[in-house]
Order: sequence, then structure tokens, then C-alpha cells
Amino acid sequence: MDFRSISNISVDCVIFSLGSDGISVFLKKRILHMFSDKLPSIDDWILPGQNVLKSMPIEYSADQVFKESVGLENSYKKQFTTFGNPDRIKSKKDELWLKSKGSEARIISIAYYFLLPKNRLDESIFNTASNGWFHIDNLPELGFDHREIIEKAFQELKNKAFSQPLIFELLPSKFTLNELQFAYESLYGLTIDNRNFRKKVINKPYIISLEEKRIMENAKKPAKVFMFSMDVYNQTKNKKSVILPQ
Repeated sequence: MDFRSISNISVDCVIFSLGSDGISVFLKKRILHMFSDKLPSIDDWILPGQNVLKSMPIEYSADQVFKESVGLENSYKKQFTTFGNPDRIKSKKDELWLKSKGSEARIISIAYYFLLPKNRLDESIFNTASNGWFHIDNLPELGFDHREIIEKAFQELKNKAFSQPLIFELLPSKFTLNELQFAYESLYGLTIDNRNFRKKVINKPYIISLEEKRIMENAKKPAKVFMFSMDVYNQTKNKKSVILPQ
């Protein structure tokens, strides 16, 4: 086994989560203080990523990045595109950062996005000096072309969620209808009529009502709890029109 890395091939991982304020992205701090006033100090954010190992599958590197970032395994992931244009280096900061890491000037990045609900996360890694969760509409200054990668990943996710049950990858295994509605509204930037939404969702055979309730903050009474059944979904005809309630 050759565990050396390939200097010009990497994976970049967009980790999406659903928090109390909507869809967020996990980013890592990029800091490099130069010893010359003529050179810019680097203090911004980038996506988590790493170079691909010579004797391991590309997917292995993506899984390693995800695990090292959030301390978890076995979440939904999707390889969605590759970034390799020579103009990926956007500034002098990017050049200096690559030189400090011994990387080549032109990097080919295979991009993945991951989905997980924040209820799976350890609160201690939500926001630290070196890590942070940022709302999709309020991203900080980013290095390289990572803003473009995030935007393309988010658009891909929204497109896929119209015809695939990806919304449930952002929710706990057991959820309320309010939580499901909030997930849809956050993903698509919508305001959905509550009564119409509930009526249509309850009629979906793959959304199963459970014999339990959950006490919600500021609610007058406990809310019913539901779960998504992939087995029932796979047996459902005309799937393309049954995911997003209209």
C-alpha cells in the first residue's frame, strides 16, 4: 500500500446541515501569518479537503475528510463534479497557501457534498477557532473557488431533492411535520402554507405516523412524530411527483 498523497489531485467536501436558522455549511479556518509586510496575511475560510492517496479510492479520501471534520461516519454523500480550471487560484493568498503546503499550482479537485442533521453532531465542534458552521446565505470570505463549489453543491442538492428523498437526510430519523416543513422552506427559500402542507404530507404513504409525541418549545400541545420509510418509498409509483408538496 502506498499512502503517499497525489500532489495535484484532491477532494473538497461541502458538508450541509440543518440548524435552527436553516441550511448551514461547515468550513475550516485558513490562517498563515507571513514574516514580510509586503506579503498578505491569510485569515479566511476554506472547505475541508485533502489530497487523494495514491493507493486508495477517491471515495476513501472524502470519507476521511468528513470523519476528521465532524467526527462521524455513514452520512449521505454525493460526488457531484470536478473542478480543475487553471483560474482556481483567485489571489496571492491562494498562491502563498499552496506554497506553504508544498502543493502544486494547479489542483484538480473532486467535489462531494454530505448531508447530516445537526442533532448528530457534538456541540463542541459546532464553532471553534478553527472550524465553523455558516448559514448558506451568509458565507464568510472564502479562499480559492470554494464559494463556487458551495453554490454548485447547493444547487445540485435542490435539484436532486425535487425527485429524491434527500430532505430526510437533513432530518432526525423521527421528526415532526413542523420540522419537515422547515427543512423544505430552508432548502428552497419558500414560505409554505402550513395547512396545505400537512394535508398533502400526511397522504404520502412513505411518511409513517408513530405512536409517540414530542413536546416542542413554545407549543401549546405535544406534536405527533413521524418517520420516513425507504422501503415504502421504493414501492411507490410515480416517485418524481411525490417528494416536494406543491
